[in-house]
Parts: sequence; C-alpha cells; structure tokens
Amino acid sequence: MLISLNDYAKIHGRSGDTVRRLAECGALQTAKKIGRNWVVDSDEEYPVKKRKTSKPMTVVSLFSGCGGMDLGFIGGFEFLGRIYGKTGFKIVWANEISSGACKTYKQNLGSHIVEGDICEVINHLPSEADVVIGGFPCQDISINGKMLGINGKRSSLYTYIVEAVEKIRPKVFVAENVGGLLLKKNAGSFEKIMADFNALGYDVSYRLYHAEEYGVPQTRDRIFIVGTRQGLPEFVPPMPTESAPITAKVAMEDLENMEEDKEISHIWSKANVSGEQGNRKMLADRPGYTIRAECHGNIQFHYSLPRRISMREAARIQSFPDSFVFPCGLRETERQIGNAVPPVLGWHMANAVKNVLQR
Repeated sequence: MLISLNDYAKIHGRSGDTVRRLAECGALQTAKKIGRNWVVDSDEEYPVKKRKTSKPMTVVSLFSGCGGMDLGFIGGFEFLGRIYGKTGFKIVWANEISSGACKTYKQNLGSHIVEGDICEVINHLPSEADVVIGGFPCQDISINGKMLGINGKRSSLYTYIVEAVEKIRPKVFVAENVGGLLLKKNAGSFEKIMADFNALGYDVSYRLYHAEEYGVPQTRDRIFIVGTRQGLPEFVPPMPTESAPITAKVAMEDLENMEEDKEISHIWSKANVSGEQGNRKMLADRPGYTIRAECHGNIQFHYSLPRRISMREAARIQSFPDSFVFPCGLRETERQIGNAVPPVLGWHMANAVKNVLQR
C-alpha cells in the first residue's frame, strides 16, 4: 500500500524532512512522485546507514612477559568492579624469551607471541605497525638489582626497541622501565637511552608515573618514554584518576578466608622471614608495596593473616583481572607478576596513545 512520506515518517519515528531527503536521493526504493506529492510503499523497511568498520590500530610488543602491558593496550577487562573498555588496539606480534611467560600469554591473549631471544627474532618483525611497545628488562637499573645501568647485559636490551622502531617506523612507540632510571647514579645511562631514542627522528618525551594514582592498588613508580612521529599531534600524558589510592584491604579482602586453590593461583610461599628481604608486612589502609619479580619466595606478608600474600593477591595488587590465569608454578608465577606492567596503568597509557592517533 502506498502512503505519504509523512505517514511513513510517523511509522518509523523520523522527521518528514529526513524521509523526504531519503526519497529524493533514492535511498527509499519504492518512493515515487505522483504529481507534486511523494508516496512510498508502507512495507518498505527504513534504510539503515551502514557504519564504517574501523580498522584496528596495530601494535608490536617486545619484552612482553606474561602480557600485562599488552592486556592494558587491548582493554576489555574488569578490575575491582571497574570496566576498562576495549581500546581499538590489536597486538599483531609479540616476543618473549621466557617459555613460562609465553605459556601464560598464549592462554590469556593469543598465539601471536613468538618465543625466543630478541637477538634472534628481531629480523622477523612485521614490516609495519601503528605502535611499538616494550618494557625492556630493568634488573640492572632497579634499586633492588645490581645497579649496573645499561652496561648490564639485560638493560642494554633497550637497543632492540630502538632497532624495532627503526625497522617498522611506527606512528608511536612506548618504552617502559623502573623509576630508578631517573636516579642520579643512572644519569649517564638515562642520557644515553634518551639520545638513542631522540636520534630516531621522533618527538620524544618521558614521565614518571605513580601506579597508585591510576587505580592500581600498589606503590609502583615507572617511567614511560613515548615517541611520536614528527607531524603527529603531541602526546599528552594521562592524568591521575584517583583522589585517594585503592588500599590493599579493598583489593584483597574477599580472598582472606579462602583456602589455597591452585586453580585460581591462590597459593602462597611458605618461606620464613629473610634477613635480606621479605620482612615487610602490608598495611591494610594503604596500597601494597611494589610487587617484585626476583624475591625468591620472600614476597610481602599479608596485612592481617600470618602468611605471605598469595599469587592471586599479588595479581590483584598488580591490577590483573581475576579472569587472567597463571598456569605455571608458584615461583614462575611470582616472577611473571612481578615483571609485569600493571594492566590498568597500561590501559591509561593506551588511551593516551590512542588520542594521538585519532586526533
């Protein structure tokens, strides 16, 4: 049955002017003009404009570990009742030397991770990507390490991030490391790192971030070095989101009365108090202390229970969602969690990078 455009508009909850424009441009297949008036078949479905599918922004990840920063860049997870939505980034290639970390990564994020020494796989990088990210090893720079600076075997590996940027020429790169990189003792190392990144022809900036200011229930200081291809908008660091930090009790309280459960990594070290480390006890009304990778079982003690915190509790302190599984044993899981970039902090960085690419 033919009806007027106004009647058709009322049926579909649209304005008469909108429907008339559709008729005039041919979007309504049965519309025709009879004399001075338009009519349309009442059975014709209202045309729905097809949305353009946005192409995902691609990321190459180096020194990926178990996937903390990668999870943050992807988004789409929940932590302590907050939703961290998908960012639009897609990790297309990742690399990690640890077989245990690769196992965890694959189980949670996918099989695109390549296990192996970066020295041996650097020539197999994708030819292009929008972003290159990497948290280069920090053991030689950390105040809990040997303080060898970039002359140490591990921390000199930042040069592979430099090489990856040279090869791929991404729009943005992000390099993460410990706050100790800014210590006076490491001044020479930091100047060398910044000089190498600046030599790439990018606009390079750095900033020290306090994880507890971004929704991570942990005092953890990390430096992020960000480079943007010249001509792109300036990178604007993410602003702190918390007026008061999330406390250890808020993050872990629901796990207090649970028995050990390997299925969810709620297992803990039975190591005695060490004279060197591991003596600290969490404070319930403050964020947890920095989760370390090489604590050899001497991880911090629970704020109220006579035991060390479990791996699931450590994962909470690092802002991993409970859906993130750790299929390895206690010591390996301890290393993976301690080495990781907190996913929530990574998520905030990802959105700041996204703003550069989409402005």
